[in-house]
Amino acid sequence: MRVPRPVAHQIGQRVLASLRGYFLGVTLVACFNAAIVAAGALLLGVPLAGTIAILTFLGAYVPYLGAWGAGAFSVLIALGGAGTDAALGMIVVQLVANGALQQLIQPIAYGTALGIHPLAVLIVTIAGGSLFGAVGLILAAPLTAAATHIAGDLSRARPAPEATEADPASLAAS
Repeated sequence: MRVPRPVAHQIGQRVLASLRGYFLGVTLVACFNAAIVAAGALLLGVPLAGTIAILTFLGAYVPYLGAWGAGAFSVLIALGGAGTDAALGMIVVQLVANGALQQLIQPIAYGTALGIHPLAVLIVTIAGGSLFGAVGLILAAPLTAAATHIAGDLSRARPAPEATEADPASLAAS
């Protein structure tokens, strides 16, 4: 990239820090979803509530498909173990946990973990998913955070322009 080695090292460190922040955000959202789903399963009397919670937690690391897979698993377990009413209840719990609540919590958790505004997380995630599919969904927010932090680092590292004698501000100061 024709940049000095220390700058390249700093860029690499920022990208890695942003990816770590992204996965911290994913973990926070996964814990939230797993807790909501486990509480719903326990209240509905669904067997294997712990297994459902673990699968919900792990499914959060796979964008969209993980939530659908974990949701289908929990509904099938509820149907087989506790009946139709429990299965319908698990559908509602999954829709609330993986739908409305996740859409509220996810941008806040990612924004905090990545150091960028939650609205920016929402916008770049939608744009990344639209342009690049599942890879864009995963990488849009951390790469945006990395680019933002790298730009800030580079602008702070740039030496300030020195005042010259022809500069009117320097003449007025003297």
